[in-house]
Amino acid sequence: MSQIGVIMGSDSDYKIMEEAVKVLRQFELDFEIKISSAHRTLERTVDWVKSFEAQGGKLIIAAAGLAAHLPGVVAGATTLPVIGVPLSSGALEGIDALYSIVQMPPGIPVATVGIGAARNAALLAVQILAIQDESLSIKIKAYRAQMLMDIEKKDEALQKHFSNGN
Repeated sequence: MSQIGVIMGSDSDYKIMEEAVKVLRQFELDFEIKISSAHRTLERTVDWVKSFEAQGGKLIIAAAGLAAHLPGVVAGATTLPVIGVPLSSGALEGIDALYSIVQMPPGIPVATVGIGAARNAALLAVQILAIQDESLSIKIKAYRAQMLMDIEKKDEALQKHFSNGN
């Protein structure tokens, strides 16, 4: 059973959403990934959402560019948490997608990350699931600790560089 569903409107979206997949694999989470369109395959999209929820799925990450209706359609078809990833595309380079996802009507929320921030969407998904999963909570805390150590190493290297008279 997959805990997380990842859905996007086109195969071209995968180059961005691959970052989410990498995070989900890093945290050893079961996930399912789907291409389905809010406009071109509406019924198929809603059927997948309902099936995912019925099978015990916990959370959905939905990515879309331009008018960005996919995250909203997904949220309208389920009570599971939905995280929207606006994608940079078209003349407005993702600003339209961001506004479309973040400005959902009252009663149908979609958590929204930055434009193209698939990695953050997956990390938010991990944090949400970690609320009820102690082993996942330990993993996300270790991930954060590693980030701190990485930054400290980079700062140390920078300080050495400048202390040598550069």
